[in-house]
Amino acid sequence: MTGEAAERILMLRYYRDDEKSFDELCRRVAGAIADSPEEEAEYFDMMNTLRFLPNSPTLMNAGTDMNQLAACFTLYVGDSITEIFDAMKWGAMIHKSGGGTGYNFSNIRPEGAFVESSEGVASGPVSFMKAFDAVTGVIRQGGRRRGANMGILNVDHPDILKFINSKTREGDIANFNISVMVTDRFMGLVEAGRFDRVWITREETAEEITVGDIWNGITEGIWRNGEPGLLFYDEINRKNMTPALGNINATNPCGEQPLLPFESCVLGSINLSKFIDEKGETDLASLEKTIRTAVKFLDRIIDKNRYPIPEIEEATKRTRKVGLGLMGVHDALIMRRIPYDSPEGRKYCGSIMQFVAETAVSESGRLAEEKGPFPAWKGSVWEKNGKMVRNAALTTIAPTGSISIIAECSSGIEPVFSYSYTRMNTAGESFRMVHPLFKKELETVAGKLFPNPEERERRVGEVLSHVHETGTVQDIGWLPDSFTKIFTTALDIRWRDHILMQAAFQEHVHASISKTINMPGTSTKNEISEALLFAWRCRLKGITIYRTSSRKDAVLCLGKFGDGHC
Repeated sequence: MTGEAAERILMLRYYRDDEKSFDELCRRVAGAIADSPEEEAEYFDMMNTLRFLPNSPTLMNAGTDMNQLAACFTLYVGDSITEIFDAMKWGAMIHKSGGGTGYNFSNIRPEGAFVESSEGVASGPVSFMKAFDAVTGVIRQGGRRRGANMGILNVDHPDILKFINSKTREGDIANFNISVMVTDRFMGLVEAGRFDRVWITREETAEEITVGDIWNGITEGIWRNGEPGLLFYDEINRKNMTPALGNINATNPCGEQPLLPFESCVLGSINLSKFIDEKGETDLASLEKTIRTAVKFLDRIIDKNRYPIPEIEEATKRTRKVGLGLMGVHDALIMRRIPYDSPEGRKYCGSIMQFVAETAVSESGRLAEEKGPFPAWKGSVWEKNGKMVRNAALTTIAPTGSISIIAECSSGIEPVFSYSYTRMNTAGESFRMVHPLFKKELETVAGKLFPNPEERERRVGEVLSHVHETGTVQDIGWLPDSFTKIFTTALDIRWRDHILMQAAFQEHVHASISKTINMPGTSTKNEISEALLFAWRCRLKGITIYRTSSRKDAVLCLGKFGDGHC
Protein backbone atom coordinates (compact mmCIF):
# COMPACT_ATOMS: atom_id res chain seq x y z
CA MET A 1 0.00 0.00 0.00
CA THR A 2 1.17 3.51 -0.74
CA GLY A 3 0.04 6.83 0.71
CA GLU A 4 -1.63 9.80 -0.96
CA ALA A 5 1.59 11.58 -2.00
CA ALA A 6 3.00 8.33 -3.37
CA GLU A 7 -0.16 7.62 -5.34
CA ARG A 8 -0.09 11.09 -6.88
CA ILE A 9 3.43 10.68 -8.18
CA LEU A 10 2.76 7.10 -9.31
CA MET A 11 -0.28 8.19 -11.31
CA LEU A 12 1.54 11.17 -12.77
CA ARG A 13 4.72 9.43 -13.87
CA TYR A 14 4.90 5.69 -13.28
CA TYR A 15 1.67 3.85 -14.02
CA ARG A 16 1.27 2.68 -17.59
CA ASP A 17 -2.04 3.18 -19.37
CA ASP A 18 -3.58 -0.07 -18.11
CA GLU A 19 -2.28 0.12 -14.52
CA LYS A 20 -4.33 1.28 -11.58
CA SER A 21 -2.28 0.20 -8.56
CA PHE A 22 1.26 -0.14 -7.24
CA ASP A 23 0.68 -3.88 -7.01
CA GLU A 24 0.17 -4.01 -10.79
CA LEU A 25 3.28 -1.92 -11.40
CA CYS A 26 5.39 -4.27 -9.28
CA ARG A 27 4.04 -7.29 -11.14
CA ARG A 28 4.95 -5.70 -14.47
CA VAL A 29 8.50 -4.90 -13.38
CA ALA A 30 9.14 -8.23 -11.65
CA GLY A 31 7.81 -10.17 -14.62
CA ALA A 32 10.00 -8.24 -17.04
CA ILE A 33 13.24 -8.84 -15.11
CA ALA A 34 12.85 -12.34 -13.67
CA ASP A 35 14.15 -15.49 -15.35
CA SER A 36 11.83 -17.83 -13.45
CA PRO A 37 8.53 -17.77 -11.54
CA GLU A 38 10.48 -18.11 -8.28
CA GLU A 39 12.57 -15.06 -9.11
CA GLU A 40 9.49 -13.12 -10.14
CA ALA A 41 7.88 -13.80 -6.75
CA GLU A 42 11.06 -12.67 -4.96
CA TYR A 43 11.33 -9.45 -6.95
CA PHE A 44 7.65 -8.66 -6.59
CA ASP A 45 7.68 -9.12 -2.82
CA MET A 46 10.84 -7.02 -2.42
CA MET A 47 9.29 -4.08 -4.28
CA ASN A 48 5.67 -4.39 -3.19
CA THR A 49 6.67 -4.36 0.49
CA LEU A 50 8.79 -1.25 -0.23
CA ARG A 51 11.95 -2.88 1.10
CA PHE A 52 13.70 -2.09 -2.20
CA LEU A 53 12.94 -0.02 -5.27
CA PRO A 54 14.95 0.33 -8.49
CA ASN A 55 15.60 3.64 -10.23
CA SER A 56 12.73 5.40 -11.96
CA PRO A 57 13.44 4.24 -15.56
CA THR A 58 13.06 0.62 -14.44
CA LEU A 59 9.73 1.33 -12.74
CA MET A 60 8.52 3.31 -15.76
CA ASN A 61 9.82 1.24 -18.65
CA ALA A 62 10.24 -2.40 -17.61
CA GLY A 63 7.91 -4.61 -19.61
CA THR A 64 7.17 -1.87 -22.17
CA ASP A 65 8.29 -1.47 -25.76
CA MET A 66 10.89 1.10 -24.68
CA ASN A 67 12.44 -1.12 -21.96
CA GLN A 68 15.31 1.29 -21.23
CA LEU A 69 15.96 0.62 -17.55
CA ALA A 70 19.07 2.56 -16.51
CA ALA A 71 19.18 6.00 -14.89
CA CYS A 72 22.83 6.96 -15.25
CA PHE A 73 24.87 7.60 -18.38
CA THR A 74 28.05 9.44 -19.31
CA LEU A 75 28.98 10.34 -22.88
CA TYR A 76 32.25 11.28 -24.54
CA VAL A 77 32.44 14.83 -25.91
CA GLY A 78 35.25 15.48 -28.38
CA ASP A 79 36.46 18.72 -29.91
CA SER A 80 35.18 18.36 -33.46
CA ILE A 81 31.74 19.50 -34.58
CA THR A 82 30.88 15.91 -35.47
CA GLU A 83 31.86 14.61 -32.03
CA ILE A 84 30.04 17.41 -30.22
CA PHE A 85 26.79 16.96 -32.12
CA ASP A 86 27.00 13.17 -31.90
CA ALA A 87 27.08 13.54 -28.11
CA MET A 88 24.12 15.92 -28.29
CA LYS A 89 22.15 13.45 -30.38
CA TRP A 90 22.99 10.52 -28.10
CA GLY A 91 22.01 12.58 -25.06
CA ALA A 92 18.63 13.34 -26.62
CA MET A 93 18.06 9.63 -27.21
CA ILE A 94 18.94 8.85 -23.59
CA HIS A 95 16.65 11.57 -22.23
CA LYS A 96 13.81 10.33 -24.39
CA SER A 97 14.22 6.89 -22.82
CA GLY A 98 14.25 8.16 -19.23
CA GLY A 99 17.95 8.43 -18.42
CA GLY A 100 20.17 11.29 -17.32
CA THR A 101 23.53 12.17 -18.85
CA GLY A 102 26.90 13.44 -17.70
CA TYR A 103 29.43 15.19 -19.91
CA ASN A 104 32.96 16.46 -19.41
CA PHE A 105 33.39 19.33 -21.86
CA SER A 106 37.12 19.78 -21.27
CA ASN A 107 38.13 18.40 -24.69
CA ILE A 108 36.47 21.38 -26.39
CA ARG A 109 39.02 24.08 -27.15
CA PRO A 110 38.60 27.41 -25.35
CA GLU A 111 36.67 30.38 -26.60
CA GLY A 112 38.70 32.39 -29.10
CA ALA A 113 41.07 29.55 -30.06
CA PHE A 114 41.89 29.27 -33.76
CA VAL A 115 39.99 26.58 -35.71
CA GLU A 116 42.14 25.55 -38.65
CA SER A 117 39.42 23.67 -40.55
CA SER A 118 37.17 26.74 -40.77
CA GLU A 119 39.81 29.45 -40.35
CA GLY A 120 37.59 30.86 -37.63
CA VAL A 121 37.65 30.94 -33.84
CA ALA A 122 36.14 28.50 -31.35
CA SER A 123 33.07 29.44 -29.34
CA GLY A 124 34.18 27.40 -26.31
CA PRO A 125 32.54 24.74 -24.13
CA VAL A 126 30.01 27.01 -22.40
CA SER A 127 28.43 28.02 -25.72
CA PHE A 128 28.01 24.36 -26.65
CA MET A 129 26.58 23.59 -23.20
CA LYS A 130 23.81 26.07 -23.97
CA ALA A 131 23.03 24.13 -27.14
CA PHE A 132 22.91 20.85 -25.17
CA ASP A 133 20.64 22.56 -22.64
CA ALA A 134 18.24 23.75 -25.35
CA VAL A 135 17.94 20.24 -26.80
CA THR A 136 17.28 18.81 -23.35
CA GLY A 137 14.59 21.41 -22.77
CA VAL A 138 12.41 20.13 -25.59
CA ILE A 139 12.62 16.46 -24.62
CA ARG A 140 10.89 14.84 -21.69
CA GLN A 141 12.53 11.76 -20.21
CA GLY A 142 10.52 8.76 -21.33
CA GLY A 143 7.77 11.23 -22.22
CA ARG A 144 7.20 11.75 -18.48
CA ARG A 145 9.91 14.00 -17.07
CA ARG A 146 12.39 16.55 -18.35
CA GLY A 147 15.95 15.45 -19.03
CA ALA A 148 18.83 16.12 -16.65
CA ASN A 149 22.52 16.65 -17.29
CA MET A 150 25.78 17.05 -15.44
CA GLY A 151 28.20 19.46 -17.08
CA ILE A 152 31.81 19.16 -15.95
CA LEU A 153 34.90 21.20 -16.75
CA ASN A 154 38.40 20.43 -15.53
CA VAL A 155 39.93 23.07 -13.29
CA ASP A 156 42.82 23.60 -15.73
CA HIS A 157 40.62 24.48 -18.74
CA PRO A 158 41.20 28.08 -19.94
CA ASP A 159 37.43 28.77 -19.92
CA ILE A 160 37.02 27.69 -16.30
CA LEU A 161 35.92 31.12 -15.04
CA LYS A 162 33.26 31.45 -17.72
CA PHE A 163 32.06 27.94 -16.83
CA ILE A 164 31.91 28.72 -13.11
CA ASN A 165 29.83 31.82 -13.85
CA SER A 166 27.61 30.18 -16.48
CA LYS A 167 24.70 29.81 -14.03
CA THR A 168 25.01 33.17 -12.29
CA ARG A 169 21.45 34.04 -13.28
CA GLU A 170 18.91 31.56 -12.00
CA GLY A 171 17.30 29.83 -14.96
CA ASP A 172 20.40 29.88 -17.18
CA ILE A 173 21.40 26.42 -18.46
CA ALA A 174 18.52 25.15 -16.33
CA ASN A 175 18.77 21.50 -17.41
CA PHE A 176 22.35 21.17 -16.15
CA ASN A 177 23.98 20.73 -12.80
CA ILE A 178 27.55 21.97 -13.14
CA SER A 179 30.68 20.78 -11.33
CA VAL A 180 34.36 21.64 -11.48
CA MET A 181 36.70 18.64 -11.62
CA VAL A 182 39.52 19.64 -9.27
CA THR A 183 42.85 17.92 -8.64
CA ASP A 184 44.80 17.31 -5.45
CA ARG A 185 47.46 19.70 -6.76
CA PHE A 186 44.94 22.52 -7.07
CA MET A 187 43.36 21.79 -3.68
CA GLY A 188 46.82 21.65 -2.09
CA LEU A 189 47.55 25.16 -3.33
CA VAL A 190 44.22 26.36 -1.91
CA GLU A 191 44.97 24.69 1.41
CA ALA A 192 48.40 26.36 1.48
CA GLY A 193 46.86 29.76 0.73
CA ARG A 194 48.74 30.11 -2.56
CA PHE A 195 45.95 32.16 -4.10
CA ASP A 196 48.30 34.39 -6.08
CA ARG A 197 49.80 31.41 -7.91
CA VAL A 198 49.18 31.63 -11.67
CA TRP A 199 47.24 28.49 -12.59
CA ILE A 200 46.32 29.12 -16.25
CA THR A 201 47.67 31.46 -18.91
CA ARG A 202 45.26 31.86 -21.81
CA GLU A 203 47.18 31.54 -25.08
CA GLU A 204 44.74 33.70 -27.03
CA THR A 205 44.99 36.75 -24.76
CA ALA A 206 47.96 36.03 -22.43
CA GLU A 207 45.48 36.54 -19.56
CA GLU A 208 46.71 35.01 -16.31
CA ILE A 209 44.22 33.21 -14.10
CA THR A 210 45.29 32.58 -10.51
CA VAL A 211 44.28 29.91 -8.03
CA GLY A 212 42.47 32.66 -6.12
CA ASP A 213 40.50 33.74 -9.19
CA ILE A 214 39.15 30.23 -9.58
CA TRP A 215 38.58 29.52 -5.88
CA ASN A 216 36.82 32.83 -5.29
CA GLY A 217 34.62 32.14 -8.32
CA ILE A 218 33.69 28.72 -6.94
CA THR A 219 32.86 29.95 -3.44
CA GLU A 220 30.98 32.98 -4.79
CA GLY A 221 28.88 30.75 -7.07
CA ILE A 222 28.04 28.32 -4.28
CA TRP A 223 27.15 31.18 -1.93
CA ARG A 224 24.96 32.74 -4.62
CA ASN A 225 22.95 29.70 -5.75
CA GLY A 226 24.63 26.40 -4.87
CA GLU A 227 26.67 25.91 -8.03
CA PRO A 228 29.17 24.72 -9.07
CA GLY A 229 29.70 21.51 -7.15
CA LEU A 230 33.18 20.03 -6.84
CA LEU A 231 34.35 16.63 -8.04
CA PHE A 232 37.66 15.34 -6.70
CA TYR A 233 39.46 13.81 -9.66
CA ASP A 234 42.29 12.07 -7.82
CA GLU A 235 40.06 10.47 -5.20
CA ILE A 236 37.63 9.27 -7.87
CA ASN A 237 40.46 7.61 -9.77
CA ARG A 238 42.24 6.23 -6.71
CA LYS A 239 39.05 4.20 -6.21
CA ASN A 240 38.53 3.41 -9.92
CA MET A 241 37.90 -0.35 -9.97
CA THR A 242 38.97 -0.75 -13.61
CA PRO A 243 42.07 1.48 -14.06
CA ALA A 244 43.20 -0.49 -17.13
CA LEU A 245 40.19 0.93 -19.02
CA GLY A 246 41.27 4.53 -18.40
CA ASN A 247 40.60 7.35 -15.97
CA ILE A 248 37.11 8.50 -14.99
CA ASN A 249 36.30 12.09 -15.95
CA ALA A 250 32.51 12.36 -15.61
CA THR A 251 29.52 11.44 -13.46
CA ASN A 252 25.77 11.16 -13.89
CA PRO A 253 23.60 14.29 -13.24
CA CYS A 254 23.48 13.98 -9.44
CA GLY A 255 27.13 13.01 -9.09
CA GLU A 256 26.72 9.65 -7.35
CA GLN A 257 27.91 7.53 -10.26
CA PRO A 258 31.36 8.23 -11.75
CA LEU A 259 31.50 6.38 -15.07
CA LEU A 260 33.80 5.83 -18.03
CA PRO A 261 32.66 7.23 -21.39
CA PHE A 262 29.50 5.48 -22.69
CA GLU A 263 28.94 3.48 -19.51
CA SER A 264 25.48 3.31 -18.00
CA CYS A 265 24.40 2.11 -14.59
CA VAL A 266 21.14 0.93 -13.10
CA LEU A 267 20.51 1.97 -9.51
CA GLY A 268 18.39 0.59 -6.71
CA SER A 269 17.90 1.52 -3.07
CA ILE A 270 17.05 -0.50 0.02
CA ASN A 271 14.70 1.17 2.50
CA LEU A 272 16.67 0.73 5.74
CA SER A 273 13.72 1.78 7.90
CA LYS A 274 11.90 -1.41 6.90
CA PHE A 275 14.53 -3.46 8.75
CA ILE A 276 14.20 -1.78 12.16
CA ASP A 277 11.91 -3.63 14.55
CA GLU A 278 9.76 -2.23 17.38
CA LYS A 279 12.68 -2.50 19.81
CA GLY A 280 14.93 -0.47 17.51
CA GLU A 281 17.01 -3.47 16.48
CA THR A 282 18.22 -4.03 12.91
CA ASP A 283 17.05 -7.26 11.29
CA LEU A 284 20.35 -8.16 9.62
CA ALA A 285 19.17 -11.56 8.39
CA SER A 286 16.28 -10.02 6.47
CA LEU A 287 18.53 -7.20 5.26
CA GLU A 288 21.08 -9.68 3.94
CA LYS A 289 18.41 -11.55 2.02
CA THR A 290 17.15 -8.32 0.45
CA ILE A 291 20.69 -7.22 -0.49
CA ARG A 292 21.33 -10.52 -2.26
CA THR A 293 18.01 -10.41 -4.10
CA ALA A 294 18.60 -6.78 -5.10
CA VAL A 295 22.08 -7.50 -6.50
CA LYS A 296 20.69 -10.36 -8.56
CA PHE A 297 17.83 -8.14 -9.76
CA LEU A 298 20.14 -5.28 -10.79
CA ASP A 299 22.53 -7.65 -12.56
CA ARG A 300 19.63 -9.19 -14.48
CA ILE A 301 18.65 -5.72 -15.71
CA ILE A 302 21.99 -5.31 -17.50
CA ASP A 303 21.03 -8.18 -19.81
CA LYS A 304 17.33 -7.33 -20.08
CA ASN A 305 17.94 -3.64 -20.84
CA ARG A 306 17.39 -2.08 -24.27
CA TYR A 307 20.30 0.32 -24.75
CA PRO A 308 19.97 3.64 -26.63
CA ILE A 309 23.10 3.04 -28.78
CA PRO A 310 25.48 0.07 -29.30
CA GLU A 311 28.46 1.87 -27.73
CA ILE A 312 26.58 2.15 -24.44
CA GLU A 313 25.64 -1.53 -24.45
CA GLU A 314 29.24 -2.54 -25.12
CA ALA A 315 30.72 -0.30 -22.42
CA THR A 316 28.08 -1.26 -19.84
CA LYS A 317 28.39 -5.00 -20.36
CA ARG A 318 32.18 -4.75 -20.24
CA THR A 319 32.10 -3.73 -16.55
CA ARG A 320 28.52 -4.60 -15.48
CA LYS A 321 28.43 -1.85 -12.83
CA VAL A 322 25.36 -1.61 -10.62
CA GLY A 323 24.52 0.92 -7.93
CA LEU A 324 22.91 -0.54 -4.81
CA GLY A 325 22.35 1.97 -2.04
CA LEU A 326 20.14 2.95 0.86
CA MET A 327 17.23 5.26 1.58
CA GLY A 328 15.26 5.74 4.78
CA VAL A 329 18.52 6.17 6.70
CA HIS A 330 17.38 9.07 8.88
CA ASP A 331 14.10 7.28 9.54
CA ALA A 332 16.08 4.25 10.72
CA LEU A 333 18.15 6.43 13.06
CA ILE A 334 14.95 7.98 14.47
CA MET A 335 13.51 4.51 15.05
CA ARG A 336 16.71 3.57 16.87
CA ARG A 337 16.60 6.90 18.76
CA ILE A 338 20.07 7.91 17.55
CA PRO A 339 20.73 11.55 16.59
CA TYR A 340 21.75 11.92 12.95
CA ASP A 341 24.56 14.33 13.83
CA SER A 342 26.19 12.17 16.50
CA PRO A 343 29.29 9.92 16.51
CA GLU A 344 26.95 7.04 17.37
CA GLY A 345 24.87 7.80 14.27
CA ARG A 346 27.93 7.85 12.01
CA LYS A 347 29.26 4.64 13.54
CA TYR A 348 25.95 2.85 12.99
CA CYS A 349 25.61 4.10 9.41
CA GLY A 350 29.18 3.16 8.56
CA SER A 351 28.67 -0.35 9.91
CA ILE A 352 25.41 -0.80 7.99
CA MET A 353 26.98 0.41 4.73
CA GLN A 354 29.92 -1.93 5.29
CA PHE A 355 27.44 -4.79 5.73
CA VAL A 356 25.63 -3.80 2.52
CA ALA A 357 28.89 -3.60 0.56
CA GLU A 358 30.32 -6.87 1.86
CA THR A 359 27.07 -8.75 1.26
CA ALA A 360 26.73 -7.26 -2.23
CA VAL A 361 30.28 -8.32 -3.10
CA SER A 362 29.56 -11.80 -1.76
CA GLU A 363 26.45 -12.12 -3.93
CA SER A 364 28.30 -10.75 -6.96
CA GLY A 365 30.95 -13.39 -6.33
CA ARG A 366 28.28 -16.08 -6.30
CA LEU A 367 26.92 -14.77 -9.61
CA ALA A 368 30.47 -14.80 -11.03
CA GLU A 369 30.81 -18.48 -10.13
CA GLU A 370 27.57 -19.13 -11.97
CA LYS A 371 28.01 -16.88 -15.02
CA GLY A 372 31.60 -15.66 -15.00
CA PRO A 373 33.12 -12.32 -13.94
CA PHE A 374 32.59 -9.05 -15.77
CA PRO A 375 34.55 -9.12 -19.07
CA ALA A 376 37.04 -6.41 -18.02
CA TRP A 377 37.96 -8.29 -14.82
CA LYS A 378 41.57 -8.78 -15.92
CA GLY A 379 43.53 -5.68 -15.02
CA SER A 380 40.89 -4.61 -12.49
CA VAL A 381 41.32 -4.00 -8.77
CA TRP A 382 39.29 -7.16 -8.23
CA GLU A 383 41.85 -9.29 -10.10
CA LYS A 384 44.67 -7.66 -8.14
CA ASN A 385 42.86 -8.60 -4.91
CA GLY A 386 42.13 -12.13 -6.13
CA LYS A 387 38.35 -11.67 -6.00
CA MET A 388 36.08 -12.92 -8.77
CA VAL A 389 32.93 -10.79 -9.06
CA ARG A 390 30.19 -10.33 -11.64
CA ASN A 391 30.09 -6.52 -11.30
CA ALA A 392 33.00 -4.05 -11.34
CA ALA A 393 31.22 -1.75 -8.87
CA LEU A 394 28.23 -2.51 -6.68
CA THR A 395 27.39 0.30 -4.26
CA THR A 396 26.16 3.86 -4.78
CA ILE A 397 24.13 6.32 -2.72
CA ALA A 398 21.50 7.94 -4.96
CA PRO A 399 19.30 10.89 -3.97
CA THR A 400 16.11 8.77 -4.32
CA GLY A 401 14.00 11.90 -4.70
CA SER A 402 11.00 10.17 -6.26
CA ILE A 403 11.32 6.57 -5.10
CA SER A 404 11.64 7.66 -1.46
CA ILE A 405 8.23 9.35 -1.80
CA ILE A 406 6.83 6.08 -3.15
CA ALA A 407 8.50 4.17 -0.29
CA GLU A 408 7.35 6.84 2.20
CA CYS A 409 10.77 7.21 3.78
CA SER A 410 13.53 9.78 4.12
CA SER A 411 15.53 10.25 0.93
CA GLY A 412 18.91 8.56 0.48
CA ILE A 413 21.24 9.25 3.39
CA GLU A 414 19.89 12.79 3.79
CA PRO A 415 18.58 14.07 7.09
CA VAL A 416 14.91 14.98 6.95
CA PHE A 417 14.56 18.43 5.37
CA SER A 418 11.61 19.35 7.58
CA TYR A 419 8.98 17.27 9.33
CA SER A 420 6.29 19.31 7.58
CA TYR A 421 6.98 20.97 4.26
CA THR A 422 5.65 21.72 0.79
CA ARG A 423 7.01 19.62 -2.06
CA MET A 424 6.93 20.62 -5.72
CA ASN A 425 6.70 17.81 -8.26
CA THR A 426 7.89 17.87 -11.87
CA ALA A 427 4.42 18.92 -13.05
CA GLY A 428 4.64 22.06 -10.92
CA GLU A 429 2.08 20.79 -8.40
CA SER A 430 2.70 21.37 -4.69
CA PHE A 431 1.55 19.23 -1.81
CA ARG A 432 2.14 19.23 1.94
CA MET A 433 4.14 16.42 3.51
CA VAL A 434 4.05 15.54 7.23
CA HIS A 435 6.56 12.99 8.52
CA PRO A 436 4.63 10.06 10.07
CA LEU A 437 7.26 9.15 12.70
CA PHE A 438 7.44 12.76 13.83
CA LYS A 439 3.68 13.14 14.10
CA LYS A 440 3.29 9.89 16.02
CA GLU A 441 6.05 10.73 18.52
CA LEU A 442 4.80 14.31 18.88
CA GLU A 443 1.32 13.09 19.74
CA THR A 444 2.79 10.64 22.28
CA VAL A 445 4.87 13.34 23.99
CA ALA A 446 1.96 15.81 24.00
CA GLY A 447 -0.31 13.13 25.43
CA LYS A 448 2.00 12.69 28.42
CA LEU A 449 2.42 16.42 29.05
CA PHE A 450 -1.12 17.66 28.35
CA PRO A 451 -3.90 15.40 29.64
CA ASN A 452 -6.60 17.77 28.39
CA PRO A 453 -7.53 16.59 24.85
CA GLU A 454 -8.29 20.10 23.56
CA GLU A 455 -5.00 21.54 24.76
CA ARG A 456 -3.12 18.49 23.48
CA GLU A 457 -4.65 18.91 20.03
CA ARG A 458 -3.90 22.64 20.05
CA ARG A 459 -0.26 22.08 21.05
CA VAL A 460 0.28 19.45 18.35
CA GLY A 461 -1.29 21.73 15.74
CA GLU A 462 0.91 24.65 16.80
CA VAL A 463 4.07 22.54 16.51
CA LEU A 464 3.12 21.25 13.07
CA SER A 465 2.43 24.79 11.87
CA HIS A 466 5.67 26.06 13.38
CA VAL A 467 7.69 23.29 11.75
CA HIS A 468 6.01 23.90 8.41
CA GLU A 469 6.95 27.59 8.61
CA THR A 470 10.47 27.35 10.06
CA GLY A 471 11.73 23.80 9.49
CA THR A 472 12.81 23.23 13.10
CA VAL A 473 11.52 22.19 16.53
CA GLN A 474 14.68 23.22 18.38
CA ASP A 475 13.11 26.46 19.65
CA ILE A 476 9.92 24.95 21.10
CA GLY A 477 10.41 25.11 24.86
CA TRP A 478 7.97 22.46 26.05
CA LEU A 479 9.42 19.67 23.90
CA PRO A 480 11.91 17.54 25.91
CA ASP A 481 15.57 17.21 24.87
CA SER A 482 15.02 13.52 24.20
CA PHE A 483 12.63 14.58 21.41
CA THR A 484 14.52 17.52 19.91
CA LYS A 485 17.86 15.66 19.75
CA ILE A 486 16.30 12.90 17.66
CA PHE A 487 14.15 15.11 15.43
CA THR A 488 16.85 17.32 13.98
CA THR A 489 16.53 18.48 10.37
CA ALA A 490 18.90 19.21 7.51
CA LEU A 491 18.84 22.89 8.53
CA ASP A 492 19.62 22.14 12.20
CA ILE A 493 22.69 20.04 11.47
CA ARG A 494 26.09 21.76 11.18
CA TRP A 495 27.85 21.50 7.84
CA ARG A 496 30.75 19.62 9.41
CA ASP A 497 28.40 16.88 10.64
CA HIS A 498 26.79 16.64 7.19
CA ILE A 499 30.23 16.03 5.66
CA LEU A 500 31.29 13.55 8.35
CA MET A 501 28.15 11.50 7.68
CA GLN A 502 28.89 11.49 3.95
CA ALA A 503 32.45 10.37 4.72
CA ALA A 504 31.19 7.55 6.96
CA PHE A 505 29.25 6.15 4.02
CA GLN A 506 31.87 6.88 1.34
CA GLU A 507 34.36 4.57 3.03
CA HIS A 508 32.16 1.62 2.01
CA VAL A 509 30.75 2.87 -1.31
CA HIS A 510 32.36 1.79 -4.58
CA ALA A 511 30.96 4.68 -6.62
CA SER A 512 30.01 7.97 -4.96
CA ILE A 513 27.25 9.70 -3.02
CA SER A 514 24.58 12.23 -3.87
CA LYS A 515 24.07 14.37 -0.79
CA THR A 516 23.48 18.04 -0.11
CA ILE A 517 25.54 19.82 2.52
CA ASN A 518 23.00 22.30 3.88
CA MET A 519 24.31 25.58 5.28
CA PRO A 520 22.36 28.43 6.91
CA GLY A 521 21.44 31.46 4.85
CA THR A 522 23.82 33.50 7.02
CA SER A 523 26.84 31.40 5.98
CA THR A 524 29.79 33.30 4.55
CA LYS A 525 32.00 32.53 1.56
CA ASN A 526 34.83 31.78 4.00
CA GLU A 527 32.69 29.11 5.67
CA ILE A 528 31.90 27.62 2.27
CA SER A 529 35.64 27.55 1.53
CA GLU A 530 36.24 25.76 4.85
CA ALA A 531 33.56 23.18 4.04
CA LEU A 532 35.00 22.46 0.58
CA LEU A 533 38.48 21.94 1.99
CA PHE A 534 37.13 19.74 4.79
CA ALA A 535 35.30 17.56 2.25
CA TRP A 536 38.53 17.11 0.28
CA ARG A 537 40.45 16.20 3.45
CA CYS A 538 37.71 13.67 4.31
CA ARG A 539 38.41 11.97 0.95
CA LEU A 540 34.96 12.50 -0.48
CA LYS A 541 34.60 12.06 -4.23
CA GLY A 542 32.43 15.13 -4.62
CA ILE A 543 30.49 17.75 -2.72
CA THR A 544 27.35 19.82 -3.24
CA ILE A 545 26.60 22.73 -0.91
CA TYR A 546 23.31 24.59 -0.67
CA ARG A 547 22.95 27.80 1.33
CA THR A 548 19.38 28.13 2.55
CA SER A 549 17.20 30.59 0.62
CA SER A 550 19.79 31.13 -2.12
CA ARG A 551 17.52 29.77 -4.87
CA LYS A 552 13.91 30.32 -5.86
CA ASP A 553 13.43 26.98 -7.64
CA ALA A 554 14.26 24.53 -4.84
CA VAL A 555 12.23 21.31 -4.76
CA LEU A 556 11.55 21.36 -1.02
CA CYS A 557 9.94 24.50 0.41
CA LEU A 558 9.13 25.63 3.91
CA GLY A 559 5.69 27.09 4.41
CA LYS A 560 6.75 30.67 5.04
CA PHE A 561 8.52 30.60 1.68
CA GLY A 562 5.39 29.72 -0.23
CA ASP A 563 6.30 32.35 -2.81
CA GLY A 564 9.08 30.07 -3.95
CA HIS A 565 11.92 31.17 -1.68
CA CYS A 566 13.14 27.77 -0.58
